[in-house]
Amino acid sequence: MDREADVTVSEIDRLHSQLSRFEDMFPGYRTEIVEGAIVMSPVKPHHNETIWEVRGLLKPQLSPEWGFISDVAVPFDEINELCPDLALIPDAERRKNLSAYSPDLIELAVEVVSPSSRHNDYEVKDRAYARRGIPHYLIFDPYKAHCMTLWNPGPDGYRGRDTIPYGGKVTVETGIGKLVIDTSGLPVDPSVDPSAVS
Repeated sequence: MDREADVTVSEIDRLHSQLSRFEDMFPGYRTEIVEGAIVMSPVKPHHNETIWEVRGLLKPQLSPEWGFISDVAVPFDEINELCPDLALIPDAERRKNLSAYSPDLIELAVEVVSPSSRHNDYEVKDRAYARRGIPHYLIFDPYKAHCMTLWNPGPDGYRGRDTIPYGGKVTVETGIGKLVIDTSGLPVDPSVDPSAVS
């Protein structure tokens, strides 16, 4: 699939420069440009633990041609420079060790919800990732103890979606093969009713 970048190098550099300044000023916060606004989200242990667990479950299933970037700038347009918690891209591109990557490289995007990122993860990124043709998007939510899988990207968001409660297995049929994630070991926020989790 041919997906072309909508931003110029100067716009990418400008957006990334803004993010870098804020990240240096506020360690412990994840910083993105979302719909033209700088958004800072505090990171809690369950957030990073979920990312590490999901990466660890996916990595053995991948061929050496694929690798992950995490919290690296991905400029989408002049008002959105997003930093997916995990993004699966060709490993040859990952090895370039760049400070920003094109969304056109992403086969699978993964976000982990934090209290301040709920709107962006479920709504803004649903539309942004789908508009750029990213084939698959997974949202892991330790506050609802579920994973939402999104596929079939369209101009207004993903047309296919399922919600799998933690405890089950998430299966994603990608263009590079079937990927399975067992959610039974993923962290759940203490605010979640234990009887609601399988």
